[in-house]
Amino acid sequence: MTTMTVDELMAIQPVIPVITIERVDDAIPLATALASNGLRVLEVTLRSSAALACIREMAMVPNSIVGAGTILSATDVNRAHEAGATFIVTPGLSGATIAASREVGIPILPGVATATELMAGLDHGVTRFKFFPAEQAGGRAMLDALRGPFGQVKFCPTGGISLDLARDYLKRPNVACVGGGWVCPPKLIDAKKWDEIGALAREAAALPRA
Repeated sequence: MTTMTVDELMAIQPVIPVITIERVDDAIPLATALASNGLRVLEVTLRSSAALACIREMAMVPNSIVGAGTILSATDVNRAHEAGATFIVTPGLSGATIAASREVGIPILPGVATATELMAGLDHGVTRFKFFPAEQAGGRAMLDALRGPFGQVKFCPTGGISLDLARDYLKRPNVACVGGGWVCPPKLIDAKKWDEIGALAREAAALPRA
């Protein structure tokens, strides 16, 4: 697959599922349920021992675009890239992860929560960020405040966002998309409720954007 830009990835759908998955056997049915119902871009967090193997499996699902989240170091970037991740998401701003992602040639969405972190990210040539943890870091009011001095920046807010909150976040011109775990909660994955996850994906994929 040709490497996509961060802007291209963020434009595909209004919601990027943030996935924590414990069993490799669930990877393909979960990715299929999401991708076939309008959510092709998937962030698999490196929060379980199965995450890298799940990325490998999910990458084989037609139309899926699988990235790795909870990337904390350059080593994590390389491990995720070797597993087939096509983009990187970090919870905070790290020059080492930005450099490593550029070295292997895959886009990165670094996490920020403050104006200071945003300015540091701009110094690294980044203008697209994950705003995390969104609700705990000031939510929509914070994004509205940041829009004035940082008009060139667009965000993917993630953390504490529900379907209803997502609707409001997506009304903002500096929000390109949102990240959400509500689309694939662990209890539905554990119960293998792929139809229910598919229904949540369709609902999320239909959300309007500014």
